[in-house]
Amino acid sequence: MPARDATRTAALLRARRNTGGYTVTGLAERLREVAPERIRRELPKPRDLERTIRGHEAAAHNVGPRYRLLYALAYGTTEDELFAAPESEAPHMGSVQETDPPHDRDEMERRRLLQFVILSMGAGGFASLGETTRQLLNATLTSAPRGIDDWHLACADHLHALRTRPAQEAREDLVLDLLSLQRQLQAPNDEETTELLRVLAALSTLHGNLLTRLGDHGAAIRWWRTARTAADATGDLDLHLMVRRSEAGAGLYGQRDPATVLHLTRQVQEISGSRPSLGAALIAGTQAKALSLLGRHAEAKQVLRGFVNAAPDNWPSDLIPAYWTSDQVHFTQSWVHAAVGEEKAADTARDRVLAHPFLDYQYTANVRLHEALCTVVNGGADRGSRQATAILDGLPPSYRSHMITEIGRTVLRAIPAEMSERPAVREFAEVLTKTAPTPHTLPAA
Repeated sequence: MPARDATRTAALLRARRNTGGYTVTGLAERLREVAPERIRRELPKPRDLERTIRGHEAAAHNVGPRYRLLYALAYGTTEDELFAAPESEAPHMGSVQETDPPHDRDEMERRRLLQFVILSMGAGGFASLGETTRQLLNATLTSAPRGIDDWHLACADHLHALRTRPAQEAREDLVLDLLSLQRQLQAPNDEETTELLRVLAALSTLHGNLLTRLGDHGAAIRWWRTARTAADATGDLDLHLMVRRSEAGAGLYGQRDPATVLHLTRQVQEISGSRPSLGAALIAGTQAKALSLLGRHAEAKQVLRGFVNAAPDNWPSDLIPAYWTSDQVHFTQSWVHAAVGEEKAADTARDRVLAHPFLDYQYTANVRLHEALCTVVNGGADRGSRQATAILDGLPPSYRSHMITEIGRTVLRAIPAEMSERPAVREFAEVLTKTAPTPHTLPAA
């Protein structure tokens, strides 16, 4: 590898590690975690592996195929994407904008933006948008740039849609705004770039949430990466922590292994350090849920107590107004206490969640499923199954999101195997299968 390429790769790896919030020791542990078994057996001892990472980041030696694979796995991406040359070093493809006539440039822009929408919408692609949305897309291509205040309002509107409307419907509108924002970011305006990137991080976070509700986990993970990258570019640590906490929380719903979610929560804690922040305080709630899913109930309750004590009295209203609300504390209490069968504490927490004035429809369904879970844990497999069946049957099909059905699967998994053939349990399993959304596959965005 030429010296110039080695230096560029070293700088890239340093930046990626810092962006990911890893220490060298932490990254060495992560590489070992993600390594396929055959490679893990051949990896050097921890201290030697740390020296290897430092050598890569100092351009002291090249990154071979084995470590290229491990770095890509650790950062949740591909080798081609991680080690791609920056655009300025890419092969020269000609200056289309300087040589093509205006109508050709407009056509190229239209095709590029249409491709963006197709990739964002999923396998159904542009055909799924409908004529009305196509007309909106044409308007987007010719619309004037929007002001920052208008973009902040859009963040609030999309959060409201996420909480109150079917995920697919809310997502179609959000994709259109992502399209407009992407186009506006192409125009040079240094005074607004940082704030537009903050909006991009916020909207990408909401998009990742909607994709999780639709069960499209691969696409969701890619959008979390987009949100992190945008947040990092702004230098706003609070925003960065918000994105990472949201990503970890989504992982609890079958998107990632609970142990991986636990690892993500610890990354957030390392990044925040001793600096007080809302994202750092709230990550403890996600950590308690992950420990609960892992069956580590005593640890989950201990972390929960710290979370309740650290949660702020005044919940700030920033880039996405009311994104964090106090019902999240009670929701976490309901989750953790129900999983261990503590009925009284779970009931109290559930009642507080249901009393919240601006409740996400998913919270309503899921805390009631927590009640069914608590019933099952306390030996009431039949009664808990009937409770869960009634909850799922009572939801309109378009509102049966993956994040609801995944909690239903948690209830089902809690039922002892020897009771799986009981009529009430079989009916619950059948209803759960029918209500589960069918995820569609997106190409890489």
